[in-house]
Amino acid sequence: MKIDILTLFPEMCETVLSESIIGRARKAQKVELACHNIRDFANNKHNKVDDMPYGGGMGMVMAAEPIYNCYKSLYSEGEPKPHLIYLSPKGTTLTQKKVVELSKLDHIVLLCGHYEGVDERVLEEIVDEQISLGDFVLTGGELPALCLADAVCRMLPGVLSDDLCFEDESHFSGLLEYPQYTRPAVWNGREVPEVLLSGNHAEIAKWRRKQSLEITRELRPEMFEKVELDKLDRKLLGLEPDKKRKGKNVE
Repeated sequence: MKIDILTLFPEMCETVLSESIIGRARKAQKVELACHNIRDFANNKHNKVDDMPYGGGMGMVMAAEPIYNCYKSLYSEGEPKPHLIYLSPKGTTLTQKKVVELSKLDHIVLLCGHYEGVDERVLEEIVDEQISLGDFVLTGGELPALCLADAVCRMLPGVLSDDLCFEDESHFSGLLEYPQYTRPAVWNGREVPEVLLSGNHAEIAKWRRKQSLEITRELRPEMFEKVELDKLDRKLLGLEPDKKRKGKNVE
C-alpha cells in the first residue's frame, strides 16, 4: 500500500512515521509512506499558500491551487486516481471498521488542512471523503492524519508479527480489550488474576472473553448493544438464555 500525506509540516509527520513499528515497516518496505510539502507547489515568490477569506472573518484560508497541484503530482495521466481523504471535524468519525476498509485500498492520500480551513472548491474537486477523529478541533490536520496512517498501516500484512496482534485489541471485534498483566506477579500488593498463572489456556480464553464483555458493557454500553452474544457469552455474563433470537443481545 502507498500512503501520501499532503501537509505544510512534512518534517513533523516524518518524525512520527519514522519511529517504532511504522518506521520499521517502512524500512522493510511493507508500506510506502511519503510526506509532501504543499508550499512546494505554490508557484509564487514567497511560497504563499493562504489568503484572506471572501466575505471577511478571522484567520486565513488555504488556497485551492497549491493543494491541487500537489495532489496531481502524485499520479500520472491514465493511472488510477488515489483515494483522497480530508481530515476535518466535519467528517465522519473514524472507526476500526473504516480503518480495515481503508487498509484494503492500494493508494490513499491524506490532506491536512490548517488555519481556518481549505478553499471549498478544491475539496469538491478532489476529495473522496472527509474523516474526523472526534467532536473537537485541532490546530491542523497533521495529528489526525498521523493517527489514521498509523491505524491503517497496522492492518497491513507483515507490519505486525501476527494477525492476533490486532485481532485481540479493542474495537477490532466490536469489544474493548481485556486487562493485560506482566511480571512481577504481585506489585504494590496487587496480584495478577490467578487464572492467568494457571497455564489452562481454555480457562484463560474464557476469562478474557468475560472481561472484554463486562468492560464493554460498563464503559461503552452503546458498543455492547451491537454485540451478538452467543450461548457461552450469555453464560459468562450470567444472563438468561435468549430463546427468541439466538445469538442476539436481547433481554
